[in-house]
Amino acid sequence: MTFALRFAARSDVGLVRSNNQDSGYAGSHLVAVADGMGGHAGGDVASSIAIGRLAQLDSETPATEIVAALEEAILDANQAILRRAREEPQLAGLGTTVTALLRAEGKFALAHIGDSRAYLLRDGEATQITKDHSFVQRLLDEGRLTPEEAERHPQRSVLMRVLGDVDSEPELDLSLRPARVDDRWMLCSDGLSGLVSLETIERTLVKIEDPGECADALIELALKGGGPDNITCVIADVVDLDDLPKGVDAPSTSPEIVGSAARSRNRPTSASGPAAKAAALTRPERDVPFEDEDFSEDELPRRSRWPALVVAALIAAVIAGGLWAGYAWTQTQYYVAARDGRVVVYQGVSQDLGPIGLSHEVEQTDVLVSDLSSVTRGQVDETLPASDRAGADQIVDRLEAEAQQNQQARQAQEEQRQAEAAAAAAQSQQPTPPAATPTTQTPTDGPT
Repeated sequence: MTFALRFAARSDVGLVRSNNQDSGYAGSHLVAVADGMGGHAGGDVASSIAIGRLAQLDSETPATEIVAALEEAILDANQAILRRAREEPQLAGLGTTVTALLRAEGKFALAHIGDSRAYLLRDGEATQITKDHSFVQRLLDEGRLTPEEAERHPQRSVLMRVLGDVDSEPELDLSLRPARVDDRWMLCSDGLSGLVSLETIERTLVKIEDPGECADALIELALKGGGPDNITCVIADVVDLDDLPKGVDAPSTSPEIVGSAARSRNRPTSASGPAAKAAALTRPERDVPFEDEDFSEDELPRRSRWPALVVAALIAAVIAGGLWAGYAWTQTQYYVAARDGRVVVYQGVSQDLGPIGLSHEVEQTDVLVSDLSSVTRGQVDETLPASDRAGADQIVDRLEAEAQQNQQARQAQEEQRQAEAAAAAAQSQQPTPPAATPTTQTPTDGPT
């Protein structure tokens, strides 16, 4: 069996943003998506650097080395982003997500950080393979939010892990997976996954056979949903070259690169840098709207800056309002945790948002953690969430009852132990009666 990929990459600026900070790549061995962040220029740079470094992997690699190779490339990209931020202070804070698949023989290495996603369509069923590294996902994992609440949460775009000028030692999710003929992989930025449901994604992946047409259709669905963010979609089908029907051409091996990395060819870059290497790749037939090679930024028609300033002010107000609403929501929550050996009630959520604390202590109870069972102690150490103060008080009451029960049980055991010890001591001090001495009777003669 000879594996190959039939692939396509598409990216769209969306209906609100003025530039595309996403980057995408599709090749015969590698598919990847990066969603940049950090301002008008920072996001462009970060995602371009990441894709440029990853693009160097699009060649034959021993299957035993693909996980390590993918991890090394992403960590190298992180260092390149950090160097760029140091060299250009105006780019401070730039970063990017990365979701990438590297194929070798019959295996895939998958690397992921951030909230871009990888989906797998197998036997007609689509599954989300990656898990978002976001604040809201953490709340979901801890049972503090329902999936429905997560979809509307004002902080659903707050990321806990990314590449770039925010974390010098990024933690990647890495896995090795078998390649299976007829599998369809779809990688996308949150501009798509945030607007198109899993059910709709599955239906589209099943219905449209051609990868390029399918990616186009998914992007159109995101645009119909409002398109507030950049949208990038990469699709790769696993095929067996030995089993292709007659008349069907083998998949193209010419790579496709889209989004900000595709535009980087028009910017002055170091000839040996990752972005320059990415820019040297073939430009796909369809790229980001309003970024055609035949037009430069200087040729765009002049427009008044006032509408843009008004829009920027409105967006800033919406973001500020959303952040405040999110913080206000956290202060309606409570949780119970351990501190200094006692059970403590906190108002807020247990996570911090960078330097901003999202909780404060409201009561230190008399319940000792040492009086709880080992299972309950573990739960308290991990924190027990409550939707309001009454719920937190109920948790404390339950813990207090368990602590008292355990105290009583220990006291009963101690009293029993002491009673048994006293009985044993008394038994050892009691005098032992002397043994009876047998007497011998001498028989006498009867009367004479």
